[in-house]
Amino acid sequence: MKRHLSPWQTVKPYLTVFDGPLALIIFLIMSAGIVTLYSAGIDFPGRVEDQLRNIVVAFIVMWVAAIVPPQTLMRFAVPLYTFGVTLLIAVALFGIVKKGGRRWINVGVVVQPSEIMKIAMPLMLAWYFQKKEGTIGWREFIVAAVLLVIPIGLIVKQPDLGTAILVLAAGFAVIFLAGLSWRIIVGVLVFSLACMPIVWKNLHDYQRERIFMLIDPTTDPLGKGFHIIQSTIAVGSGGITGKGWLKGTQAHLEFIPERTTDFIFAVFAEEFGLIGCCILLFLYLLLFTRGLMIAANAPTFFTRLLAGAITTIFFTYAFVNMGMVSGILPVVGVPLPMLSYGGTALTTLGFGVGILMSIQRHRKLVQS
Repeated sequence: MKRHLSPWQTVKPYLTVFDGPLALIIFLIMSAGIVTLYSAGIDFPGRVEDQLRNIVVAFIVMWVAAIVPPQTLMRFAVPLYTFGVTLLIAVALFGIVKKGGRRWINVGVVVQPSEIMKIAMPLMLAWYFQKKEGTIGWREFIVAAVLLVIPIGLIVKQPDLGTAILVLAAGFAVIFLAGLSWRIIVGVLVFSLACMPIVWKNLHDYQRERIFMLIDPTTDPLGKGFHIIQSTIAVGSGGITGKGWLKGTQAHLEFIPERTTDFIFAVFAEEFGLIGCCILLFLYLLLFTRGLMIAANAPTFFTRLLAGAITTIFFTYAFVNMGMVSGILPVVGVPLPMLSYGGTALTTLGFGVGILMSIQRHRKLVQS
């Protein structure tokens, strides 16, 4: 007699690919994002609906990535990295210019290749160090540094400092976790500080202005300093408990620029106050902790490096975004993970979460 399965028994195998704690944390952060976006985007009809579609796509990508075994991901490391760098070169030669930056290319559809490198970079370096495990020396670190510098240089040239920071953080995390000596790190920092005058001369004018505005935004309160001044006013005006949902005056009177994307944290802080910010920070802390736990328990050198790098990406996203909105870091184009409006970053982050789930799931399969 043929046994009939209940609806739950039919769906369960497809849901168990998700890591329960990680999926719950992501769901809570995304829920906070939708609530905040509804208020921030009240003058932008369709934003909430678009974001809900983006979330569905992100969860599908997350689910697919969670199914793929880490060994399969290793096979895609070199092709994906090569494909990403090739597209970055193509962007430099004949990319599409928007908002003063050459960051996109039309390959049938308009894509931003730098987004690929957020995953391709740590994947490539983790694959490289896995191949060299047991024989890692200074030569291997030099090769890894070259692999890291090539895409970063192409991304900075676009210019896209925000994405360059994220790719650098992900790549450096892999190199550090592979066993890079603290003496080398200190030496690189000293060398970098010594090169600051040269770096300063080669910065774009808008990049210098962002640093000046970080020091004293009141020198141009209605121009370059407007973003920082208005966002810090919104964060501070929220007080302990906030002004209440849909009652944020800075957002609804349109003082906060890019309030649905890069500066959505200012809207959240104004409406939900210090208590809401502490809860949100706690959720991000849980996300980082879970990612580090998965990295620490990963069964192979490759998966440990990859999980650690992806967790670093999330930390860098959150730290840089909250820092710039609070006025302690220069303004760069980095959204708040899982909270800001936008499909590209959300899909990339969803893929990253899916990789973490894949590493955790296949660790359990190996143990069983």
